[in-house]
Amino acid sequence: MSEYCTTIGSRLYRFSSLRELMACATPQRSGDELAGIAARSAEERVAAQMALADTPLKTFLNEAVVPYEADEVTRLIIDRHDTQAFTPVAHLTVGEFRNWLLSDRADNAALEALAPGLTPEMVAAVSKIMRLQDLVLVGQKCRVVTRFRNTIGLSGHLATRLQPNHPTDNPTGIAASILDGLLYGNGDAVIGINPATDNTASVVTLLTMLDEIIDRYEIPTQSCVLTHVTTAIEAINRGAPTDLVFQSISGTQAANQGFGIDLALLREGNDAAQSLRRGTVGQNVMYFETGQGSALSADAHHGVDQQTLEARAYGVAREFSPLLVNTVVGFIGPEYLFNGKQIIRAGLEDHFCGKLLGVPMGCDICYTNHAEADQDDMDVLLTLLGAAGCNYIMGIPGSDDIMLNYQTTSFHDALYARQVLKLRPAPEFEAWLARMGICDETGRISVDHELPASFRHALAHV
Repeated sequence: MSEYCTTIGSRLYRFSSLRELMACATPQRSGDELAGIAARSAEERVAAQMALADTPLKTFLNEAVVPYEADEVTRLIIDRHDTQAFTPVAHLTVGEFRNWLLSDRADNAALEALAPGLTPEMVAAVSKIMRLQDLVLVGQKCRVVTRFRNTIGLSGHLATRLQPNHPTDNPTGIAASILDGLLYGNGDAVIGINPATDNTASVVTLLTMLDEIIDRYEIPTQSCVLTHVTTAIEAINRGAPTDLVFQSISGTQAANQGFGIDLALLREGNDAAQSLRRGTVGQNVMYFETGQGSALSADAHHGVDQQTLEARAYGVAREFSPLLVNTVVGFIGPEYLFNGKQIIRAGLEDHFCGKLLGVPMGCDICYTNHAEADQDDMDVLLTLLGAAGCNYIMGIPGSDDIMLNYQTTSFHDALYARQVLKLRPAPEFEAWLARMGICDETGRISVDHELPASFRHALAHV
């Protein structure tokens, strides 16, 4: 194991391992302080960042932050590493890699070809020495396009997950939220419900309801009930009309075991959904959610900083070619991301790291009511992520999830981002919105067009 050193003035700083170096180089956040692994001062943090910048990228192939023999996520990362794809940057240090990423040589084609050659630890490392504008600039250059019933991730587009949660899974309440969201142009990423219970029969009922809505109105989108992967497999076995299989994932084997999963189970869920062949323009069938701090909250972090572990979760996601991945960035709470500044930084880091690894990143731009954050902070992060080319965000009535009790982005927020940043919905979904009279030919939500009779009838009966 190597030792990493740098000098500031007359003081020599030593970091005994890559794991310690990465933790100390991480911009300040409450989760690492809670774990007792953060830099003890701002000067020590700068020293670690300097030492990290001088570290060769090849180091990350030789020194694992979580032992190879003890962790299947580490084994996945190392065993899947593409040496040939890594060749263009194999001679660089972390600091030189940052400079390369910011250069014109690192265009979308180059970054797409490079992605299989990067490990999560490499991209986490370079993110730690980047400013927010660097994270936005490089993120904007990375395009990861996925398909099921529409196309998500194209340049100039921003999709939304329509999230019609209800505390009792009441069909009328869910239907009202779905209709409201569709009328605001939301729902092209997915219509996704967090169920109040993980009961298979209830999940099948919700899946059937969503399928009937999508089929009746011929909506080019996909549905998902965000239940545990084992419940989704059981629902598929019962004949439920399942588009996407969902699962929360983390960056260590032990943390994933806390979620009741391993890589084999995720493969089983992927295979089950693939067997249905329900996609029309593609077959990306997995939906993953992540969040900095999940491994720490499960006491499964191995002394590794939470942002590096978050990037390792994207290494898990990449294995299954998902349609959607999003970081629920402020959901776990202020113990892990204390305030708006930390949440904003984390959201941009997560998007940057996921995109560099070839993962179709979205973000649930959110916070809990006991965090030192408010909706102004979320407006800042929303705008920055829109500029950074984020694949999708959340759309929830009034930005207040009445089932999960946290604050996120509303149907109106998506309209704001699309209007200000000149972004449009997924093309197939936008064409449907135009046919239904919901938007005009420019993609703007229309107030003048007459809704079709079927939608007027639906409005009258919700």
